[in-house]
Amino acid sequence: MDYLPCVEIETGKLPVSASVIWLHGLGADGHDFAPLVPELNLPESLSVRFIFPHAPEIPVTINGGYIMPAWYDILEMNLERKIDEQQLLISAAAVQALIAREQARGIQSARIILAGFSQGGAVVYQAGLSFEQPLAGLLVMSSYLATQASLQIAPANHRTPILIQHGSRDGVVPELLGQRAFRFLSDKDCQVSYEAYAMEHTLCAEQILSISNWLQCLLRQ
Repeated sequence: MDYLPCVEIETGKLPVSASVIWLHGLGADGHDFAPLVPELNLPESLSVRFIFPHAPEIPVTINGGYIMPAWYDILEMNLERKIDEQQLLISAAAVQALIAREQARGIQSARIILAGFSQGGAVVYQAGLSFEQPLAGLLVMSSYLATQASLQIAPANHRTPILIQHGSRDGVVPELLGQRAFRFLSDKDCQVSYEAYAMEHTLCAEQILSISNWLQCLLRQ
């Protein structure tokens, strides 16, 4: 099977016992968040395989059809975020294939976390919540729930911990969209929490510390 090309980084001194599949945003690639791994300061007793896939290069309508790494095409840059949903579903299926590959490498699904920034976060919502086996958690940063109207939440991941983080000064993906996703998932009785940071469309040191604590809480054995 053909998998998405990925950057892989392993932490700790013990055999890998958990995996984090982390999706970048529009126009970036799998190298974008790789430097973040040392900043998480995970304990040596926690051996994690971080997987940073590269999105395919496709024409992006809002950028004049310019070809760039993207998980799906964005047709209109407004609050409703008109997108090519079929492309997003294809990307979600590709991420689920990476989950299956980790399982084949000996990692239980309940020890796998999906993380995504911006466009990557929209794919994480779809890939994670529709996956038929339980995952450890979903981390969604500065993103939105693009498939809200069609999403079918699998029973196995109905109560999977979801951490949403967003910048209160985000001018690319307004915080309102992150809040909408939080309310939608809360209404579905999902186990979701929300954190806002005084930042734009990026990450900050306080947020990285929170991510580290969240990962350790979910993955400690």
